[in-house]
Amino acid sequence: MKTIHTQTIIDTVAEMCIEANTYLSEDMLRGMRNAESSEESANGKEILQNMLENFEVAEKKGIPICQDTGMVVIFVSFGQDLSIEGGSIEDALQAGVAKGYKEGYLRKSIVSDPFIRENTNDNTPAVIHYQVVTGDQLKIKLLPKGFGSENTSALKMLKPSDGMAGMKKFVVETVERGSPNACAPIVVGVGVGGTMEKAALLAKEALTRPLGTYHPKDHIQSLEKYLLQACNALGIGPMGLGGINTVLGVNVEVFPTHIAGLPVAVNISCYVNRHVEREL
Repeated sequence: MKTIHTQTIIDTVAEMCIEANTYLSEDMLRGMRNAESSEESANGKEILQNMLENFEVAEKKGIPICQDTGMVVIFVSFGQDLSIEGGSIEDALQAGVAKGYKEGYLRKSIVSDPFIRENTNDNTPAVIHYQVVTGDQLKIKLLPKGFGSENTSALKMLKPSDGMAGMKKFVVETVERGSPNACAPIVVGVGVGGTMEKAALLAKEALTRPLGTYHPKDHIQSLEKYLLQACNALGIGPMGLGGINTVLGVNVEVFPTHIAGLPVAVNISCYVNRHVEREL
């Protein structure tokens, strides 16, 4: 049986927090460069150039890409044949976030109660989702989720009769309403099916899929391409100042659902769609 010590998890998660907030992933950089080269609006092109310059400065100086260093969301794929020693995996993941935000001098943005709102001072707790799988691997996907974009996300319990047309309408309306405040160009994660909370979870995890990849099902892949074109046709553009690059990508994930329902969730990320993965 494979064994991983909690200290390894703590150190790995700390490194992931710092990396995610300092270096934009290659898929996102490529998407931003493509947007800059294709943008037809003078304002939009200048904004995209400034964003790309910001990425370079952050990487060279080792400082955060954005002042909102997010609420950490972690997806854990835990092999059933894996043994954790030295403590609990939950405690190790939370300690890794605290260590990363302290050592990386990252802004601490989490309050301990949604109403009293006293800062926890270490950016914990993170929101952690677990999946137990076969094997002995530990896979960690980490997203520091900024709230300018998180606040523009939405969930709707559609009727089955609304079908794909109703789903398309809801997604485009959500993007039209939210993208200027979400620091466009944005990445759109869409979850369809399951229950209310499952659809939201699918939408969140969809943001971790590399930009430029598509769902394996043909009809969902066609849906992703349609939504990308329809959202960019809105003309909202970078930072809401006009242009053809409102959305960099639309990732749709689906799950079986009840005969009486069609849950749809839209989770939006700004152009700083931070996501890092590790396998231990």
